[in-house]
Amino acid sequence: MYGVDGDSLSRWYKHFISDYEAWEQRYHASDYVLFKENLGEKLSMDETSLSQGELYTIITNKSAHGGKGSLVAMMHGTKSEDIIYYLSKLPRHKRLKVKEITIDLSPSMRLIAKRAFPNATIVSDRFHVQKLMNEAISDLRIDYRWQAIDHENTEIAFAKDLGRKFIPHTFENGDTRRQLLARSRHIVMKHFSKWTDSQRRRAEILFREYPAIEEAYKVSMKLTEIFNTKCCKEVALTKLARWYDEVEKLNCKFFNSVIQTMQNNYGTIANYFENRSTNASAESFNAKVKAFRNQFRGVSDIPFFIYRLATLFA
Repeated sequence: MYGVDGDSLSRWYKHFISDYEAWEQRYHASDYVLFKENLGEKLSMDETSLSQGELYTIITNKSAHGGKGSLVAMMHGTKSEDIIYYLSKLPRHKRLKVKEITIDLSPSMRLIAKRAFPNATIVSDRFHVQKLMNEAISDLRIDYRWQAIDHENTEIAFAKDLGRKFIPHTFENGDTRRQLLARSRHIVMKHFSKWTDSQRRRAEILFREYPAIEEAYKVSMKLTEIFNTKCCKEVALTKLARWYDEVEKLNCKFFNSVIQTMQNNYGTIANYFENRSTNASAESFNAKVKAFRNQFRGVSDIPFFIYRLATLFA
């Protein structure tokens, strides 16, 4: 539009217009960048991919609300020993002032938070717990779907042997059994209050045909209600214990990982009910990083890309 070549402008910005050449963290930006001035009392920690699946661990300050001053640290990889080493470069007296840090359900994340911020309360993100339960229900639905596919293929082969045309059984909404299970993917993943009329009709058929899915879905919704109800930590612990018993009573192989995860993270999950903190700010920041990355159709120069992120968010 202005007669300026885009590639030339990019080079000019990198080497002359910006202060990238004088950036003090330039030489180790591929491994880590730290901004001690952005440390606050409440932090979030998550991981994101920058280029070709390479993961970076990101720590953000919640009080900055995703704007200037939100980026505290960005480090290559997720190995706990490396991340702890990088974070140890931050002033110890500032790290000791961190009161709370929210993470996902990763054991390595929990170890990093415990070692790097020893005085902070570690909170496991409630949405990761709910996601784990939803994935277990989805696995149960997929298992039934494979059974339906196998049964349909058997019926097709049988009809062919008899020289007849195969006509699959359809339910009152027009779905075959195979289609019913495939099209119920979004139904079992969201709250029933958000169903459309067609989804509600499909759910009625699904739960009628597969009571195990209905039972698992109801247990999942009880977990959502526990997290949404404002109550003290002691009451929440009692409710979670009862909910945990209901999950065990399902006696389904797909929920074994849910039970094990609850056992391993029971304390940090319960910490949510103290201040009702989540990792939403970290997820929001990751979305901004990915949107910024997509504008450039990938990241070829990681140090310069991190410099631009730091300019915007640090």
